[in-house]
Amino acid sequence: MAELRQQTGIPELDEMLSGGLLPGKLTVVLGATGIGKTQLGLQFAQAGLQQEGQAGILFDMATRGDSQSHSDYAERLFQWKLREQLVDAPFDLDQIWDADLARKDYQHLFRQSGRRVTRRDMELDEWKEWKLEFVKKLAAAIAYFYANFVHGVRRTVIDGIEPTDRASDSFQFHAFEYVYHQILRKEYDWVARDLFRAQFRSHQAEVEQHRYDFQQIGCLLLLTTHEVMLDDLIQRPIESGDVLSNANTIILMGKIREGNRMSRALHIAKHRGSPVDESLVPYEIQESGLQLLK
Repeated sequence: MAELRQQTGIPELDEMLSGGLLPGKLTVVLGATGIGKTQLGLQFAQAGLQQEGQAGILFDMATRGDSQSHSDYAERLFQWKLREQLVDAPFDLDQIWDADLARKDYQHLFRQSGRRVTRRDMELDEWKEWKLEFVKKLAAAIAYFYANFVHGVRRTVIDGIEPTDRASDSFQFHAFEYVYHQILRKEYDWVARDLFRAQFRSHQAEVEQHRYDFQQIGCLLLLTTHEVMLDDLIQRPIESGDVLSNANTIILMGKIREGNRMSRALHIAKHRGSPVDESLVPYEIQESGLQLLK
């Protein structure tokens, strides 16, 4: 029996991907600012509403205070008003089992303007401050993901990671690695233990009633790059241990030159275990989102 794939919300892209993305796997989308990554992420998230009965969720890791325009795009593309779970707001753990109270669409982890994200740009004290800040916000992040997963959400989009020369040098990548391995790729009851801690036993019955399979949760990671041209992205080396080396699927989005004009195109650089169309496919950003020109 063929494994059910998660559709991206773009039929032509699903066709290139032999039906879509594999749940329980990491998909990375790379491209420069303004190339259309966020629109693609929102189309993938919205496609969950029809396929799984719940739209996907957005986790914004931008640190420089500038908006990723998620709310504007979501409302314009789908008339979808994103419900935000504030990371600094108190969260009543007893409300997790009530979908009307717990089910949210968007969380922004860091909101400081002008924060540097690479280790080489920081003093040791600043690096330690980053880590301390993340630990303080970690409980809110766990609650956000868990509260959505127990109510049927099966896809998440992580956006806002800024370009660096080395992924291992970026605090955002350190934070992503924790979220990915310790929340998204962890058994439901262990995530619940991390969330409820001393209160776990008092919630254990509800935890079992709201169990979910983490292997059915798809993750789309949107990475901003220095490279603008698609050819440069195709030639970009992958470091050993880099998040790209661990991704099941890699989609590149960039500019291409056609005579005396520039246009946008995407390329599937990796789709492990599946036949894939390796064409360079032009696309446009329209009012309805990304439209592939096949």
